[in-house]
Amino acid sequence: MNRTALFLATGLLVLPLLAGEVQPLKSAQALSHGDQLLADYFRRETALLTERCLADIKSLDDWKTRREEYRRQLQEMLGLWPMPERTDLKPVITGKLEHDDFTVEMLHFQASPGLYVTANLWLPKKLAKPAPAILYACGHSRQFTNGVSFGNKTGYQHHGAWFARNGYVCLVIDSLQLGEIEGLHHGTHHLNQWWWNSRGYTPTGVEAWFGIRALDYLCSRPEVDAARIGMSGRSGGGSYTWTVAALDDRVKVVAPIAGITDLQNQVVDGCVQGHCDCMFFVNTYRWDFPQVAALIAPRPLLLGNSDKDAIFPLDGVVRLHEKVRRIYRLYGETNKLGLLISDGPHADTQDLQLPVFRWFNRWLKGEEPLIEMAAKKLFEPAQLRVFDQLPADEVNTKIQESFVPVAKPVDMASQRRDTVLATLREKCFRGWPDESLMGKADLLAHGTTGRLRVRYYFVVAQPEVELLLTVVQHPKVRKPDAVRLVVLDEQSWTNWPAEILWNSDACHDPATPEMPAKRRQLWQSLATELRSSKTAIAFFAPRGIGDDWTGGEKKLTLIRRHFMLLGQTLDGMRVWDIRRAVRALRSLPEFKKAVLHLAAAGNMGVNALYAGLFEPGLERLELVDLPASHSEGPDFLNVLKVLDLPQAIALVGKQIPSPIRSP
Repeated sequence: MNRTALFLATGLLVLPLLAGEVQPLKSAQALSHGDQLLADYFRRETALLTERCLADIKSLDDWKTRREEYRRQLQEMLGLWPMPERTDLKPVITGKLEHDDFTVEMLHFQASPGLYVTANLWLPKKLAKPAPAILYACGHSRQFTNGVSFGNKTGYQHHGAWFARNGYVCLVIDSLQLGEIEGLHHGTHHLNQWWWNSRGYTPTGVEAWFGIRALDYLCSRPEVDAARIGMSGRSGGGSYTWTVAALDDRVKVVAPIAGITDLQNQVVDGCVQGHCDCMFFVNTYRWDFPQVAALIAPRPLLLGNSDKDAIFPLDGVVRLHEKVRRIYRLYGETNKLGLLISDGPHADTQDLQLPVFRWFNRWLKGEEPLIEMAAKKLFEPAQLRVFDQLPADEVNTKIQESFVPVAKPVDMASQRRDTVLATLREKCFRGWPDESLMGKADLLAHGTTGRLRVRYYFVVAQPEVELLLTVVQHPKVRKPDAVRLVVLDEQSWTNWPAEILWNSDACHDPATPEMPAKRRQLWQSLATELRSSKTAIAFFAPRGIGDDWTGGEKKLTLIRRHFMLLGQTLDGMRVWDIRRAVRALRSLPEFKKAVLHLAAAGNMGVNALYAGLFEPGLERLELVDLPASHSEGPDFLNVLKVLDLPQAIALVGKQIPSPIRSP
């Protein structure tokens, strides 16, 4: 992330190809490795969000005043604002199993038209009156035979059986992925579907919607006492339990197991690597996870975890519990908040199951009998299957394409630029720093190389993000009429003339002795052009371009997901970097009256486009090979809810008179 580290560590204080000297203005002490700087950045950004999480809540009135807005924000971050229409569930019971103590119904309903939820409903026999009910959300249990999915509900059947044998109605629902109709949880995890971020889509929102509609179904059943509904689940199901209970007060008692921890675990400790997208909301409002958990207060909440869980580490769970405890304390209801810690790894153990059963007995039945019955699986998975043939009208497998509506195309001529920019700043680029913190360029080194003057500047985009801006001009043109800022990407980083500026070793390949002469000729041609046109050229590489982030594509995916959890994206922060470079150039005295052109290509061209939107006064944008849509290009959180690239181009065209070149 630190261009200066690369500059200093690779000896770029001299350009041995060219006849001339560069004079350093700062110590040439090598800085930390790029990976360490990146880790420091994530640590600082995480601490910022952690420190402010619930920090403004000083009294119960504070909390009550903010609670509904927090709930609305969570709905928005799940793609549930405004809430989808509650259409007809169209429930269908496809089969039944009889046991001495209960009946199991195999059923499905539609959370929205074509969005099927497959489930098993466990009903106690000999009910004299409506009974308390449990909604059980399943974790990632793969139940397949010969390529046929029986649904993860069959892997968690022992929970449904125990509740039914102990007087509860229990609805066990399949999740979107690993249900009988298999949707996707892994868009950003390893499928490179980064447009999920741009659309503001997360499968967590679908799972929350499944849970809300499952509550609708439970409340429609005559066997259920709708005033006594609890919810539980473990791992992924624990995560869905948090979000559903946070959004829906019909859940009166809550016991999520191993489904949540804090941002420090996820980002700083890297636990996000072990999780698919179904664990995370789109963090538009830059929350830490205790803010979700606090929305359950003051209802009875048992937070369970094992002490050796590698993907939900205990230290983060304890930190989260302490923050949520503050809210329960404001209500005077700390007896309703429990912390269950068992020995063991990430597994569905009896040590975790039995206290959950006791918790529901206490708060839904008002009794605490000795738990003598173990939770056992009583059926083969195939017996609990709902569908013999999957419905042709299902949308589960492609719900990511429609669950969150995108903005309708509008004529940008009719839109107020400041209004659109304010919306983009709030919904897409909330992770940018305070704009008042933009500083000036700090000269690192300068000199004359061949027939050109070269200066290297620090551009501090954020703490731990020090980028290098290189300005090239003819020595006899002290105050150019124009400055062309070229934003480099991974491809142009290695092309001439960038490689001369960044990578002196490339100029001394002994196998190609003719290269230095050719490059000298190109360099001299550039000098002639810059002098005749009275133009300066600046090269700038935003974070991640040319950096020594090690680990290849898999590591880059992990890095991008770190940004995502912090309410940022890598490309969204590159837009900020480009804005900083523009401001840095404008701060240089010799460029005060020069017109500024911004040039970039491909996905980096989109980043430059948005930088141009937020930086007035640019004379021209030179953008080539732009993608047609954010569905294909760089991801900014929620941007497709606001506009797409054609509208962004039209909007910037209102403020920059010169044309934008694009295919």
